[in-house]
Amino acid sequence: MEQILIDFLGNNLVFLLLFALIIVAIYAGVRIVPQSEKHVVERFGRLRSVLGPGINLIVPFLDRIAHKISILERQLPTASQDAITSDNVLVQVETSVFYRIIEPEKTVYRIRDVDAAIATTVAGIVRSGIGEMELDEVQSNRQQLIERIKQQVADAVDDWGIEVTRAEILDVNLDQATRDAMLQQLNAERARRAQVTEAEGSKRSVELNADAELYAAEQLAKARRIQADAEAYATGVVAQAIADNGLEAAQYQVALKQVEALVKVGEGSGKQTVLLPTSVLDSFADAFGLLKGRT
Repeated sequence: MEQILIDFLGNNLVFLLLFALIIVAIYAGVRIVPQSEKHVVERFGRLRSVLGPGINLIVPFLDRIAHKISILERQLPTASQDAITSDNVLVQVETSVFYRIIEPEKTVYRIRDVDAAIATTVAGIVRSGIGEMELDEVQSNRQQLIERIKQQVADAVDDWGIEVTRAEILDVNLDQATRDAMLQQLNAERARRAQVTEAEGSKRSVELNADAELYAAEQLAKARRIQADAEAYATGVVAQAIADNGLEAAQYQVALKQVEALVKVGEGSGKQTVLLPTSVLDSFADAFGLLKGRT
């Protein structure tokens, strides 16, 4: 039995070795790349190809996977750098940059430490950008500065096969002396605004009072004018009556006024008896006589 097995192995050893070689070649030639990676293939130390996600074939024993590069978005550690504005204010800027590798063959063979290179580039761009702006512009135009940093960093790292996806300015810190000066300026501005508001309020109050007095004067003038028109109309009516009826109309009006006056006297409190002179009674008689004559 052993002799038969030895004879079989001796006769088929070549086939077994060939079969094993084929299995190893298949295993070495097939490469499965994850979705989040790209693999750089070298042949005899030189760039051969870049394998994308999925199943890929390479030449066994000649090609090898030299680098496995993640294409996921990356965030640089938060960096802080000093910068001086155009109005000579020292500020400390905290920045953060997000990027991803899109051409790993450039990243692998053109730059050694990509994170350090991007951080250095960002620091230079931030100092240059802030140096052209005043402190107020840095505070108010932060989004414009962010866009400028992103664009310039993207242009600088283009040869490295990198795409800058986002750049952020997290904070702009000032030294204590500048903070104190800005606080004093802010308090002075608040006081000035309060004084302006108070002055405008006083001015408005005076204007409203003047408008109210003017309105009251106009209304009083209107009332007096209406009263004068009424009196003029009444005088005209009396004059017309006198012109139409002669002296009797005038006497009739005088008698009516006397009667009205006596009625008011009689309406006074605590007066039960009213003594009338003879002339008054004669006036009553005249009035009634005139009234009777008119009817």
